Amino acid sequence: MTAPSPTPSAAPPGTPAANTPGIPGIPGTPGAPGAGTPDTPAAPGTPAPRPTTASGATPAAVWRRARGYLIALAVLLTAAITLAALSSGTHHGRLDPRSPDREGSRAVAELLRARGVTTRVVTTADEAAEAAGPGTTLLVTDPDLLGGHQRRTVRSAIDLSGGRTVLLTPGATALADLAPAVHTAGKAHERTLAPGCALTAAATAGPADTGDGRRYSTTAPGATACYPSGGHPTVLVLPAGTTGGDTVVLGSERVLLNEDLAREGNASLALQLLGTRPDLVWYLPSLAELQDGDTEEKSFLELIPAGWNWALLQLFIAAAVAALWRARRLGPLVTERLPVAIRASEATEGRARLYRKTAARDRAAVVLRAATRERLAALVGVPSAHTHDPAVLVPAVAARVAEPAGRDLTALLFGTAPAGDAALVALADHLDALEREVRTS
Repeated sequence: MTAPSPTPSAAPPGTPAANTPGIPGIPGTPGAPGAGTPDTPAAPGTPAPRPTTASGATPAAVWRRARGYLIALAVLLTAAITLAALSSGTHHGRLDPRSPDREGSRAVAELLRARGVTTRVVTTADEAAEAAGPGTTLLVTDPDLLGGHQRRTVRSAIDLSGGRTVLLTPGATALADLAPAVHTAGKAHERTLAPGCALTAAATAGPADTGDGRRYSTTAPGATACYPSGGHPTVLVLPAGTTGGDTVVLGSERVLLNEDLAREGNASLALQLLGTRPDLVWYLPSLAELQDGDTEEKSFLELIPAGWNWALLQLFIAAAVAALWRARRLGPLVTERLPVAIRASEATEGRARLYRKTAARDRAAVVLRAATRERLAALVGVPSAHTHDPAVLVPAVAARVAEPAGRDLTALLFGTAPAGDAALVALADHLDALEREVRTS
């Protein structure tokens, strides 16, 4: 084992600091990195180093690695914003009297306007009940979307308004509050059905697309059942007590859609069901209706709209494929040669800089003393098991030193951490001197 080079004494005045060697790995020693030695200026004409990040990569390299992900993120954001803009319009709702889309209802609203019927769109049950009256027709486009409070509000309007209420394809839950005497009887299997009743509106309209929806049964006295399918009507007209109004249960929404209005007697039936009063209140329940406290609690998965489950599955598959694409090739670990060889002096200087930057004098002292004890143990014949045992090592070293009285070998080899950089340099000098003395003894 090669002994460390001795620490030289202070250089005479005028001696360049760059030529003064120091103790490798000990910050603060003369000549060690970061010990206050001025940097050597670069030669004229030498290009300035390129800026790097903390990890050593240049900004250009970081951009090359990240640009693919940034472009993909920009595409996703652009698509999301575009879809949100396209779907944010107020004229693209299903059964919306302002919508010219295939599933909108603007055509029937325009026909009603031509007959002198004004159409008012509301989105809450309170607005619908406030607008209802003897001269109004209240159309509820999606009764199943209503909560308990909203259903009770609409029911109060049915009982007190004296006008007509049209319930479009209500389910069992909505019927229990809005039309208790009516019950669902499954789905109709035919699309176009014959009137099958003496109701004036049905007889005038003739066959209409009231099938392809729900069928009903009722025990209400005075009810008129029309457009039967398999013995069960798809259109019911129920009297609403002594107020003079009535309730219409319509099992299919096709007679109101733009795309089907011109088929069969759909237009005639829609106009006669919705145009008996001068005012039409078109109630489009919004998602805010679900905030009622009486609504049925649903799990998180039940609240996810239809279609999102497939989208999430596709995203998961895409993420798994991307992970396999970017992952390392599977197989056993193999060794490879490093692209560069690092000199031991450079590694020592790098560690010394780290010690000095963090003021780790205690760690530096521990490393110095441990290395010295290992070398001394080999020189004085102490077994490796007792290298760091002061009761064994110190007497063996003291026997090889000519004049041990002036030094405390225990404090030198097993002492506490130095208080400052100067004390750390002095410790390194004393350890180096002790090792030289043992070698020459």
